[in-house]
Amino acid sequence: MASKAMINLARRSRKPLFSRLWVLQSDRLSSSYSTAVAAPSPAAPISPPAPNVMIYDRLAEEVKSKLRRLENPDPRFLKYASPEPVLADHTKILSAPETRVTTLPNGLRIATESNLAAKTATVGVWIDAGSRFETDETNGTAHFLEHMIFKGTEKRSVRALEEEIENMGGHLNAYTSREQTTYYAKVLNEDVPVALDILADILQNSCFSEDRINRERDVILREMEEVSSCSDDFRRFLLDFVLLPFVLTVRVEGQTEEVIFDHVHATAFQYTPLGRTILGPAQNIKTISKAHLKNYISTHYTAPRMVISAAGAVKHEDIVEQVKKLFTKLSTDPTTASQLVAKEPAIFTGSEVRIIDDDIPLAQFAVAFNGASWTDPDSVALMVMQSMLGSWNKNAGGGKHMGSELAQRIGINEIAESMMAFNTNYKDTGLFGVYAVAKPDCLDDLAYAIMYEISKLSYRVSEADVTRARNQVKFISIHVLEL
Repeated sequence: MASKAMINLARRSRKPLFSRLWVLQSDRLSSSYSTAVAAPSPAAPISPPAPNVMIYDRLAEEVKSKLRRLENPDPRFLKYASPEPVLADHTKILSAPETRVTTLPNGLRIATESNLAAKTATVGVWIDAGSRFETDETNGTAHFLEHMIFKGTEKRSVRALEEEIENMGGHLNAYTSREQTTYYAKVLNEDVPVALDILADILQNSCFSEDRINRERDVILREMEEVSSCSDDFRRFLLDFVLLPFVLTVRVEGQTEEVIFDHVHATAFQYTPLGRTILGPAQNIKTISKAHLKNYISTHYTAPRMVISAAGAVKHEDIVEQVKKLFTKLSTDPTTASQLVAKEPAIFTGSEVRIIDDDIPLAQFAVAFNGASWTDPDSVALMVMQSMLGSWNKNAGGGKHMGSELAQRIGINEIAESMMAFNTNYKDTGLFGVYAVAKPDCLDDLAYAIMYEISKLSYRVSEADVTRARNQVKFISIHVLEL
């Protein structure tokens, strides 16, 4: 009996001891886990929105509060990275390779960036000639000439020119903007001399046959029809000459983004050369002749207004010697593009343009402010602001988690199909703003969100957002150099 009593006593004493040990061990586990992962705090009750706050702001705060509850990362995953943006110095990367510039006696400039480890190179001719330097009667000539420049020279037919490029495996292209016309070629390193010879040939010895001109005229007119019937649309403009600090443009869906920006320029720079379109009016295209093209080349394709650029597997000295031998027929008219701009400067006029068609499901919307020129120190700040506003597309998703608060607003509340901030620079001015596509019943909310986020940049900006935007601008700048 005594032995049984002792056994029962031992059993009773072991049970609470085991329980105490288990409680102590569980407390240790919970305390160590709480140091690694903080316990989420209960969500604070959301107060009703103020009378002047839109309802989707409350929804945005709800989503942000949920995200804050999830922002308790495990330190093990942050060993080599951090969710907080940190500035990085890319000065050494941006300064290499070195850009070398040589100016010839006739004013022609040659700029190269050598990368002898590369096996390909890009060579091009950048010309200060575009729709801005045309007149109302010749508007469209620069773009017309870009089409005609590849239609054969005195020693190369159209077919021979195309076959020569294709046999090298290269790429020859061109584009026209409001202030520049560019012709460039991408080839293998051993074909750089041939590419320079082709560029010199088409720019100095092009044959503008009447048959080719008429054929290309039809191509451009069809291109204009595909983009938009600009002349008809201008008759439908509701144009208010109100001195607003911005330009507002609304257009029906079905037209391209290019047309919206044509309308933005037309109303922002009214009655100035920068307001002209690149394609020009259809009436001008129908009357452009060989004499117009020849006169445009002699007037604008001059040595002081040209830069020959080469990058990749090139040597600066070799490029300079080849250019001296090939580009011998250029006009040496000393008039520069800056002098022409000073004679007819661009004057920003705040106004509003609306083209309304209720039968179309979507509307294209653009709001623009007077921006900065290429050489203005504020142009860099505007690039960072553009990155802060960002871009968003409904098909891509991710708006709720993007760094841009404007993208978050639009993504959470679904008030637009797409959005894109833009920053366009010219020699003496610029345009900064936001372009978006939305349903008509969302335009009011979209306009409020855009104007609120743009105005907020002047009084409430976080260091993290600025750092993130600066890093994005740096990345884009470096990535472009590697293409």
